[in-house]
Amino acid sequence: MDIFDVLNLIGGLCLFLFGMNVMGQALERRAGNKLRSLLGKMTTNRFAGLLTGLGVTAVIQSSSATTVMVVGFVNSGLMTLRQSVNVIMGANIGTTVTAWILSLAGINSENIFIRLLKPTSFTPVLALVGIVLYMMSKKRKHKDTGLILLGFATLMFGMDAMSGAVSGLRDIPQFQKLFLTFTNPILGMVAGAVLTAVIQSSSASVGILQALASTGAVTYGAAIPIIIGQHIGTCITAMLSSVGTNKNAKRAALVHLSFNVIGGVVWVTVFSIIKMVFKPVLLTKSASLMGIALFHTLISVATTVLIFPFSSLLEKMVCRIIPDSKETEKTTRLDERLLASPALALGQCRQVLSQMALSAKEALKDSMDCVLQYDADKAKKIREMEDETDHLEDMISTYLLKLSAKQTGEEESIKATEYLKLVGDYERIADHAVNIIESAEEMRDKEITFTEQAVAEFKVLCAAVSEILEMSYEAFMQEDYELAGKTEPLEQVIDNIKETLRTRHILRLQKGECTVAAGFVWSDLLTNLERVSDHCSNVSGCFLYSVSESMNIHEKQRAFRDKTGDFLREYSAFEKKYSLS
Repeated sequence: MDIFDVLNLIGGLCLFLFGMNVMGQALERRAGNKLRSLLGKMTTNRFAGLLTGLGVTAVIQSSSATTVMVVGFVNSGLMTLRQSVNVIMGANIGTTVTAWILSLAGINSENIFIRLLKPTSFTPVLALVGIVLYMMSKKRKHKDTGLILLGFATLMFGMDAMSGAVSGLRDIPQFQKLFLTFTNPILGMVAGAVLTAVIQSSSASVGILQALASTGAVTYGAAIPIIIGQHIGTCITAMLSSVGTNKNAKRAALVHLSFNVIGGVVWVTVFSIIKMVFKPVLLTKSASLMGIALFHTLISVATTVLIFPFSSLLEKMVCRIIPDSKETEKTTRLDERLLASPALALGQCRQVLSQMALSAKEALKDSMDCVLQYDADKAKKIREMEDETDHLEDMISTYLLKLSAKQTGEEESIKATEYLKLVGDYERIADHAVNIIESAEEMRDKEITFTEQAVAEFKVLCAAVSEILEMSYEAFMQEDYELAGKTEPLEQVIDNIKETLRTRHILRLQKGECTVAAGFVWSDLLTNLERVSDHCSNVSGCFLYSVSESMNIHEKQRAFRDKTGDFLREYSAFEKKYSLS
């Protein structure tokens, strides 16, 4: 093996790691909301969590990526520690899929159909299709599909280059002696753990082992301890991702480490006993690519079968190692670890946005109550909720801008735009709640009162605003298209009520039934409530038309208003419901 073989080995390894990274990221984007939906099923039961972790990891080809997502979810409060335990166990099985794909490179046959199964046979075709899709198509999904194919082709070319570069090692005695050293179970396990920790991917580490095994110098006696160590080394990514997270997220990363360390210690002990007592001939034979994939899977499945019944004990153990502190940790956060998975990052954004929407809604309803019966405690709470919505607006907007800098799919890009608009609307609703409280405080300080007729009219307007507020909130939370469609006719009714109340106030002012000071407060209240209804209409408009590339909400609403069917029926019903006596 000369300097050129070393350069080929380095180049092949770089291509292999790059191809795996590109393919994994493209698979993640291509899966999009389906991946998010799959992760949502983890809350059902332990087996569902196990299968979810397995499925997600099989799709994105990386248990490290799945575990990092899990740590991010736990850190954000979107997943409990108990749910994460089962998902992490499933991820350890799902990551073995890559080794089976790579093992196809070891197929040897003169049969043309069997030879077509070898990656070196069909990879050029995949690369051709991939480059055509990536270069020619304008659709993001087609481009991502092209990147998946190109990533896989690059990965396999890198694997082939590594295998060719190390082929000469079979004749070097020192290389054979090196792998004789790894037949010591402890040394082999440590070597596998260190290699995997350095490149932060057990799939890539197994691929490198398979490339070395193609020389015929790697025996099963050396390969099996290395494989056991690879399961431990892959935990480094999750441990690093848990730095700076809350206690539950740290515990989730520790679950991953504990699971693999316990499995590693158990199976390396079993392996050592079998080796010393039974001395099987298999351990002296050269490991094949498919044999390495088989043992990689067997060890993952065996570890899961061993520990799965004791998952609750594993949870208790990590809770003892990382105990709760007396201080309550803040759970409202957006974890940047999930930015690599746009669909999951958006799911996290929606969770925090829902909290922001609830705060804005409660603040507005409390502020309307304070107009007719001022409550200092409610006023203080309203201002606190407004401060919270300001904070959440900054946090969500910053997070979404960071997400937009990533390579996202078309659906994710539209959804991110929708959320950016929604945070603005809910922040303004909270601002209007504070404006209404200031009007209520002005009435208290100046001892301003409304006439009985004005109070009755104000209650009608507040009832209509409360309904459109609740309607738009529920439409967003439940993703109810029918409910969202009803907000626009109600918003039009509220506009008409506002104009009517303004006119009636002027008439009362002319008759001397109302003071000028009360008139200023009345005008401010009407303006704030009418603008709240506009923002509610925007919320429903965002939801209704987020599937469209155009986010011109008011243009869409005008088009809906021009329809004579459903809009007029709903408008008439609301007009009758909130008629002024």
